[in-house]
Parts: sequence; structure tokens; C-alpha cells
Amino acid sequence: MALSVLILGSAAAAPTLNRNQTAQLVSTEKNLFLVDCGEATQIQLRRYKVRFQQIDHIFISHLHGDHFFGLVGLLSTMHMLGRKAAVHIYGPKELQEVIQVQFKYAGSSLSFQQVYHTVEGSSAPIYQDNEIEVTAFEVNHRIKCFGYKFQERPKPRRINGKRVEFYKVPNYFRPKLKEGADFTKEDGEVIANSVLTDAPFPSHAYAYCADSAAHEKYLKHIQGVDLLYHEATFMHDQKARAKKTYHSTAKQTGELAAKAGVGQLLIGHFSNRYTDLKPLLNEAKNGFKTTSLAVEGKTYTTDISKR
Repeated sequence: MALSVLILGSAAAAPTLNRNQTAQLVSTEKNLFLVDCGEATQIQLRRYKVRFQQIDHIFISHLHGDHFFGLVGLLSTMHMLGRKAAVHIYGPKELQEVIQVQFKYAGSSLSFQQVYHTVEGSSAPIYQDNEIEVTAFEVNHRIKCFGYKFQERPKPRRINGKRVEFYKVPNYFRPKLKEGADFTKEDGEVIANSVLTDAPFPSHAYAYCADSAAHEKYLKHIQGVDLLYHEATFMHDQKARAKKTYHSTAKQTGELAAKAGVGQLLIGHFSNRYTDLKPLLNEAKNGFKTTSLAVEGKTYTTDISKR
């Protein structure tokens, strides 16, 4: 299994006719995770045929509107469609107040529970299950802003069917083989686990860095991930503007990805001053060759064999 990332929006600040505001859908084998929710995200989910009632966890990076103004609308539509399952929402502590006050003054009561989780940027997972864990880390923006890392849990060893059959390992013992146990035959002979199993499939990681001036302060959190998304709002000739607004240039983002030793870089959050994105891509590639544009409607994967 690999993690996949569907780009729902790649524009900075205001949407354009061709680019929506920031939102992504991270998929695992069992779950759909929404990361940021700019205006009209629910329309993008419909456009790309996502069953958004299956989204149980939503992660908001920060409280600039282009990253969360679509959340009230999405929650309202979930209600109108008869949702009953709880939605877990992760983000800055003020997010709950901002969202709930809108429903309060609209006289609206949703048909499902919203469970808010305050993100602080500690090393402890903010979400985990038997296939993945999610951690948050603070990036470098004008207001408090968080990145999110989706890390697959270590996978079990893979049973080698021919060898297990040859050594007559009973079925009841096979779960223990996946956990790394050796097998002892009735005559006392010990068959090493490495003989009976193959190495597990690799565990993949995806890191999402929303609005942020590129900085080594969060380098350790993205080090070595298979896929990194990082904003690249401006070309480097606008570095003064980028510095003032706590954003990154494509050049800076490419250099940061190289320092982090990631597998692949995705750049997005493009200023609407750019209609042609190829110069941004080329600038980032000068620092990190394996760079792609975050194209809306396209899915990217942490599995290098599928790129």
C-alpha cells in the first residue's frame, strides 16, 4: 500500500478560473483525509468524484481564509445529506470557535458530532490507527501554521508460502511469523524467521507544508519523506515579496527539498500573477530535480514505482 494525494486546489489567496484554493485529499487503504478546505472544496470533491461522506478526519493548517473558508459549507452539505458519523477536525485552537459561531448565528444544528482536536505541534501523533499515524509540526508563517506528516506504520513480514509449506508450519503459527517469531519444529529444530518470511513492504511517508517561508526549523520533520508538498508562491525575483508575506519562492522550496533528502517534491499555492507555471517548475527543479507541479485533479503517490 502507498499513500496517494489528490490535489483539489493549488491557488494562493484568491482563486482563479483555473485554480481553486488550497485543499488536498490524502488516501490510505482504509481512510480518506482532507487537508485544508479552501472555498468551494466541496465542489472540487464532487468534480473529482470523491464520496466526501467517507471523510471522517479534516486537518486545517491555519486560519487564513483560503485554507478553511470552505469548511462550513462542506459540513453543512454533509448535514443536508443526512450524515450521522462524527467528523474529527484538527487545527489551531481558535478554529472551533470560528466554525461554531457561524452555525450558532445561523440557528443551525448539525446532524452529526464535530470533534475538535487542538494542534500544538508536539511530537506525539494527533491521529493514529493500525495503518497510519499523523503528526503536526509548526512551519514558518505570519500566523501560527502547521504542517502535517502522514507516516505509515511498520508493516508485517511477508510469509514465504513455499518455505512455510516445506517446513510444515501450521496455520495457527503464521500470524506470529508476520510478527518476526522463529518457528520450532516438533523435533526441536528452530527455523529462523528470515527463512520463512520475506522483508515487509516499505512504509511510506507524506509531508504537507502549507503557507510557509522555507526554513530549516522544520527540516527534521520532513527529512527523508517519500513525497513532500511545499508551497512555492512566487518566482525568486519576488523574494522580497515572499519574505514580507512569509511565503516561499520556487527556488527556496527546491533547495529545502534537497536539504531534506525527500523522494519527490510537489509545489503549489501559486500566486495568481502566474498563468504559466512552467517557470516556477523549472526554478524549483534547479534545486531539486524530482519536482512536479501540484495539478488539480491529478493524484500523486508515495510509491516511486508508480510515478
